[in-house]
Amino acid sequence: MGKTRVLVVDDSAFMRKVIPQMLQEDDEIEVIDTAKDGQEAIKKTFELKPDVITLDVEMPKMDGLTTLGYIMSETPTPVIMLSAYTPKGAETTLQALEYGAVDFVCKPSGEISIDIKKVKEELVKKIKAAATTDVSKLTFFTPEKVEKKSGDKEKEVKDFILVTVATSTGGPRALSEFLPKIPRNLPAAYLVVQHMSQGFTKTLAERLNSQSLISIKEAEEGEIITAGKAYVAPGNYHMEIEKEGGQYKIALNQKPTRLGVRPSADMTLFSVAEKFDGKTLAVVLTGMGKDASAGAERLKAKKGVILAQDKNSSVIFGMPKAVIDRGLADEVSSISGMKDALVSAIERITGGK
Repeated sequence: MGKTRVLVVDDSAFMRKVIPQMLQEDDEIEVIDTAKDGQEAIKKTFELKPDVITLDVEMPKMDGLTTLGYIMSETPTPVIMLSAYTPKGAETTLQALEYGAVDFVCKPSGEISIDIKKVKEELVKKIKAAATTDVSKLTFFTPEKVEKKSGDKEKEVKDFILVTVATSTGGPRALSEFLPKIPRNLPAAYLVVQHMSQGFTKTLAERLNSQSLISIKEAEEGEIITAGKAYVAPGNYHMEIEKEGGQYKIALNQKPTRLGVRPSADMTLFSVAEKFDGKTLAVVLTGMGKDASAGAERLKAKKGVILAQDKNSSVIFGMPKAVIDRGLADEVSSISGMKDALVSAIERITGGK
């Protein structure tokens, strides 16, 4: 197989010089050209047909989001967004994932990051993964609007099922398709582990909460886990649980990365398998790598139920495949059918109560 041909798009001359130099240190990547703005990026995408594009979020004339919209509608190509973290930047980046970007990498210190080499390994890994994606799965996605009924109060549920949802590449889209449909009054609480940079997980949780029937928030140290709520692991923190006085609490930490990631779904699942006394369930969605498979095995040994996303609806069939290949999945479902698979599994576990 030949090298992955990359087009680098950034309005900063410095970044257009440094990013190609950095990428070409890898023998499997060839930077075929650069573009200084959105219009030039669209023109060069048509002419050069790159395998992958790295696209700056903030650009004059035509910003990254508008550029991405044109590229994905006219000449669909796997795109990795390069984003400086600001609340506005985080919002735009998550919108870009709905527009069809495969993934994003956070610039370490703003728009012109002199220390961009800090994210070299992450960017190279994501470019290589993007090159393997089927762009037909990256169509423009608009989350469905759900109506939260004001009179629909959450029930106090003591014996809830603890559901861990694990995902990586393609996850924000998958979560937007799955979590909003979950009925509010299921006897379950949800721990969500999405591989994502610090700061972006809060915006992700807020966006998902605005779309969903259940309450969704970024997890905080020491908060009590309750039914009908989902807790998103903050970027750069592992999310574990502790039992205290008959209740379960969130425990965040910065223990070493596992399989190169923090948060790690395995770390959450190990903690749930060890410390949660009730019934458990894991949902493993699209993502590169094999995070969640060791944790799913540990959960399965404690009679936990495992659901995995199928190949056809996964942007990257890494994490679900690792679970399926180990014979751990009780059910394999498309992302559109995952809510029904979850509801059915919970009904079986509770005996329909």
